[in-house]
Amino acid sequence: MTSFLIIDDHPLFREALGNAVRLALPEARIFEAMSIEDALHILLAEQGIDLALLDLSLPDATGFSGFLRLREAYPRLPVAIVSSEEDQHIVREALALGAAGYLPKSTSKRELAQSIEGVLSGSVSVPKDFVAGPRLRRADASKALEVKLRELTPQQLRVLDLLRRGFPNRQIAQELALAESTVKAHITEILRKLGLFSRNKAVIEIGEMDLPDPKGRPYARVDRGKPQ
Repeated sequence: MTSFLIIDDHPLFREALGNAVRLALPEARIFEAMSIEDALHILLAEQGIDLALLDLSLPDATGFSGFLRLREAYPRLPVAIVSSEEDQHIVREALALGAAGYLPKSTSKRELAQSIEGVLSGSVSVPKDFVAGPRLRRADASKALEVKLRELTPQQLRVLDLLRRGFPNRQIAQELALAESTVKAHITEILRKLGLFSRNKAVIEIGEMDLPDPKGRPYARVDRGKPQ
């Protein structure tokens, strides 16, 4: 069951956002917080929250301070910002800091639901009129990711290669002769090192990039290509 944490100090908007979540995923579990402190307590008590929806204007947060506190405490938690502020510079800054998406409060419930579904699938949701920065920024981001890839261990590189080829955890474990729990631990650490919030995001970002040579025991049956 997919779990959400809505962080907003306005009850009416928490209700509206909850309705959008249920429109996207009727069986979702929804937790609500009125501040960053509330959110941190919930995250401590409730493991496995899939997505946090964060308002920038909170009693105990200014600007991106609340977002940064969440990312510092839970770096692998996807956090999408839901805000009445639609300035494109703020949207760009949010995305540069690693937000999973930026959802304007002026968006309709159905559009919010579609954006939430997109974020869960690994897409980065942005306002309709958002204009991306220069292509150079994308190139810089790719170079930064290439540097981070060199921080992965040989075994993590093997896991990442199979991950981006579409192998589920069970088959990765079989290919590398590992326990499935070990594969999960490797994926968690890979995402942390790369600064990515989900395996889908990792597949999208890594894409056709050349991975560093693992320089270790090659995994078995590499000629299989894609999973069956």
